[in-house]
This record gives sequence, C-alpha cells and structure tokens, in this order.
Amino acid sequence: VQLQAFGGGLVQAGDSLRLSCAASGRTFSTNTIAWFRQAPGKEREFVAAISWSGGRTNYADPVKGRFTISRDNAKKTMYLQMNSLKPEDTAVYYCAAAYIDTSVTTWGVYDYWGQGTQVTVSS
Repeated sequence: VQLQAFGGGLVQAGDSLRLSCAASGRTFSTNTIAWFRQAPGKEREFVAAISWSGGRTNYADPVKGRFTISRDNAKKTMYLQMNSLKPEDTAVYYCAAAYIDTSVTTWGVYDYWGQGTQVTVSS
C-alpha cells in the first residue's frame, strides 16, 4: 500500500485547510486510514481515523469540532478538513493505514505511511 499526503501549507490562525491522502496498491489489505501529526520536539500523535467501508470515525480531543475526516472509496482518497486552525496545530501531518479498528490511536501499529505534509499556522 502506498500513501501520498498533500495539501499542507502556511495559513493564519482561524483559517481552514484541507489535506488529502491518496492510496494505491493493495488497499484491500487495510480497513482503516488515519491522520497523525508530529510537531518539532514532540511525539507523533493521533489526529483522526476513518474506516474505508463503514465510515466509522474517531477524533483526538484537541481537534474535535474543528477537523472532519472523510474518504472517497472510488478515488481511494482520504481527506482532512481543518477549520479554525490554531498555532498549536502546526506540525507535519502524516496519513497511515492498517487493518485495525478506528479506535486504535497508537501510531506504532499502523503498517503503511505517507511521506507527510507540513502545516504551519501563524498567530
């Protein structure tokens, strides 16, 4: 499974941004696709996850109500709509996939990873 994340950029606090993650290869070997992020000097943290089939979602508390994860199965693409961005959302955002439940938030159990896209939110 190959994942390619894109859509990052430099925005101001309060702005919106949409990230995309295109999947290819043996995607049928996965059932959950997720976003993680890593800020400088910090550990990689879970952001949101969605199942490919049933649309089940899971969000980290800091992004609930501001971020929306979605997927387009026909395009094998996942999206992360980020609204009301804050400076603390600044990080490299990675997409990941695995055959696990959407409730799993541990980055180490995800098998496949994209290359990351930088999101910078200025105050």
